[in-house]
Amino acid sequence: MKTYQSKLKSREEVAEGTMALHLEKPAGFQFKAGQYLDITLVNPPESDSQGITRTFSIASAPYESELLVPTRIRNSAFKRVLGALPPGTELKIEGPMGSFILHKNHAKPAVFLAGGIGITPFLSILRQAAEEKLPHLLYLFYSNRRPEDAAFLKHLQEFARLNANFTFIPSMSEMGKPKLDWRGERGFIDRAMLMRHSSDLQAAICYVAGPPTMVAAMRQMLTDAGTDEDAIRTEEFGGY
Repeated sequence: MKTYQSKLKSREEVAEGTMALHLEKPAGFQFKAGQYLDITLVNPPESDSQGITRTFSIASAPYESELLVPTRIRNSAFKRVLGALPPGTELKIEGPMGSFILHKNHAKPAVFLAGGIGITPFLSILRQAAEEKLPHLLYLFYSNRRPEDAAFLKHLQEFARLNANFTFIPSMSEMGKPKLDWRGERGFIDRAMLMRHSSDLQAAICYVAGPPTMVAAMRQMLTDAGTDEDAIRTEEFGGY
């Protein structure tokens, strides 16, 4: 791993409680779709016991000219500083890291299970797969409480419309008081939902990313459905 100098280009809200940072991509920084990096604040006005460095997955694809880093908005010192930084602020990044990347055997479908901010590595993988015109069949199950909580929802819906190899199945688990109308799947991702939309799970490589409790539940569900442990790859997203 190497340490690079970067700058914040801009920041945007991509869902309620989720912001995305657009960072300069340093010269020589190369990564694989699905990997992550560390961001270190430079002389922040405040910090806490967890320090001034945090880990983030990269949502942009390797072929793109900037780094896109989505994150949940939390009331921590790091997130408060990050949310107030003006464009042009210098940051340090270290990486890339991680092996949560798409398998090479295109005969095996990929089933992606994402919860909340766990969508981040899948965005990178999907963008790069489209750029390279990979023949893999890709299925993305994306669980959120409400449509307004689902980062990049419209982007992914449009992406599925344009890519015949990509099937997108978003699902909302708490539709009691939504601000937006929803006519898609409801409830948590389960075996029945997977079987309604995807082919034989035993032939697929499955990827799970999201909060630790969601990752554990999805792993158990997949193994109960007969998926081999070696065909399940996971990435946990904790809060800070």
